[in-house]
Amino acid sequence: MHGRNEAATEVLIIRSRDKMPSTKSGRKNNINIRKLVLEQSLVVIAVALLLAVVFSNPVHAIEIEAPAVSLSGVPMDYSVSGVEPGETVELNAAGKLYSAAADDQGVAEFSDLVIATNGQASLRAKAGEAVLDKSIRVIPGWVSVLPAVVAIAIALTLRNVIPALLLGLWLGATALHSFTFKGAGIGLLDTFQVFVRGALADSDRASIVLFTMMIGGMVGIITRNGGMASIVLAIVSKAKTAIGGQVAVWLMGLMIFFDDYSNTLVVGNTARSLTDHLKISREKLAYIVDSTAAPVACIALITTWIGYQIGLIDQAISSIDGIGDLQAYTVFIQSIPYSFYPILAIFFVLMVASTGRDFGPMYAAESRARKGQVKPVLKESLPALEGEELVPKDNIPLRAFNAFIPIIVMIIALGVSLIALGEGSTLTDILATTEPYKAMMYSSFVGVLAAASLSIGQKILSVHETIDAWYGGLRATLFGMIILVLAWSLSDVTEALSTAQFLVTLFADTIPVALIPAIAFVLAAITAFTTGTSWGAMAILMPLVIPLAWAVMLVNGIADPSGMHILYSSVACCLAGAVWGDHCSPISDTTVLSSIASGCNHIEHVRTQLPYAMLVGIVALFVGTIPGGYGVPPWISLIIGALILYGVLRTVGRRAEA
Repeated sequence: MHGRNEAATEVLIIRSRDKMPSTKSGRKNNINIRKLVLEQSLVVIAVALLLAVVFSNPVHAIEIEAPAVSLSGVPMDYSVSGVEPGETVELNAAGKLYSAAADDQGVAEFSDLVIATNGQASLRAKAGEAVLDKSIRVIPGWVSVLPAVVAIAIALTLRNVIPALLLGLWLGATALHSFTFKGAGIGLLDTFQVFVRGALADSDRASIVLFTMMIGGMVGIITRNGGMASIVLAIVSKAKTAIGGQVAVWLMGLMIFFDDYSNTLVVGNTARSLTDHLKISREKLAYIVDSTAAPVACIALITTWIGYQIGLIDQAISSIDGIGDLQAYTVFIQSIPYSFYPILAIFFVLMVASTGRDFGPMYAAESRARKGQVKPVLKESLPALEGEELVPKDNIPLRAFNAFIPIIVMIIALGVSLIALGEGSTLTDILATTEPYKAMMYSSFVGVLAAASLSIGQKILSVHETIDAWYGGLRATLFGMIILVLAWSLSDVTEALSTAQFLVTLFADTIPVALIPAIAFVLAAITAFTTGTSWGAMAILMPLVIPLAWAVMLVNGIADPSGMHILYSSVACCLAGAVWGDHCSPISDTTVLSSIASGCNHIEHVRTQLPYAMLVGIVALFVGTIPGGYGVPPWISLIIGALILYGVLRTVGRRAEA
């Protein structure tokens, strides 16, 4: 029985093997399949490469680069890239044909093209056999000014800059898309996702934010460790009156002359305790700080501004044929006497401080402060914005060096960093090539470390108390930083809308030679006022004003030493006008920083400073700039201008004590 079962099992196994395919045959089939897949893959790759070669033909490689929107009747710049170097490119812009040769990078530049229509316009670029069409939006030039104008008007009306900046941003972002429901919706989202994010992503701006916060943190530590209170007590023993305190703050503003941001933050934060004790309003402190920052930095010979300004002047001069071997630094030095607004602004601050006289909203603020209310009185209580005031720790020694040493260390570190990061054989060359934002970062960090080390080393504050004091000082800057980021965002919107180009086109036609400096002054002021940046206004106008002044001088036959005062005055007016507009603008970065450092409501700072800035600007224009264009020596204009300002102050100004 057992043998039959084994035989049956063998038969079943044999039959099963007969039904299964052989292993060799399966392997052969797999190899054939793999060969087929490989051949098909090679065919697909070959076809893809062929298509890539076909579609990478230069016919489809050219690109048209145009502004986000074009302005009707305003010269704009366009370019066509992706063509062969030296090849002639034709550009048909709204029916008008232009041609240009491509440079070594394969880019053909088309400058100052004017499209007169509104709405959609067509661009057609042709390079050899390559043709590309593109549609662009063209809007009226006045639309580009609306975001800044609306923001400024709402800020002054509501006395709150946050909603004003947001509405201005939204309007500008909408203009970049379309004035439709869809465009407004996309513009609203872009205000935050595109422009605010872009403002924060800029490394130089991020440096300013961090520098400001670190300065605030350092001030928090030296306030908590008693150092600031000791300084105040020492100064109070000599500056016992409001007038003495204001003059002391003015002198501090002149001492820190190498950088406007450093000046604003160091002087404002350091002097705030002093001015509060002497019952000087926060508005007055912010005014003194603001008017001794940029005006000093833009005319001093060793500042972070000088490299930037000389670079702009050199770039403009190098583009002019026949100007000779004129050096940018020489032009800058010669232009300083014609910087009427910065010089008169510095002297006017001294007049106001030393006489104790004020007028307009500043008089009301000073009268309120003498009664003990140094901060602006707002219509609504805003506890979240005011926060808690930092005060010295109880039962600690008040040592002035705990505040002096960190501030001095920070100032020395800033100067050393500026020199170390620059290159050149002269101080001018070094400052022209240095990295001011990196130097600011180094110095503020070193200042915080010095303040913390002194506090912990003397066992005045523990590690936890030091960190808490640092954060308390930093927190005081947060609201101002929000305003600053929004102001930068609005500046980016105005740049995308080509606001400056529209203003130049509006004001720069048919100018008498003697009025070129005056026009440059007004144009720079309007540009800085509407864009919120003096450096941006300089960068935009300097390459335009210098060639314009030289061209008009040539036409009038005074492109020689007898007419150089026009060129020098035009350069000075680009700088001075930008500072003037910056002082008057509620969306200016330095105006915002002055408010932060002084602990003053931002709009109240603008309201109280505006009459003073307008008075000095008008005197600078009509007593200095216009007569200077007709050849009046600048020293005469400065003396007359100072006398007029003093006369006005004596006539309309009143002392708050009275």
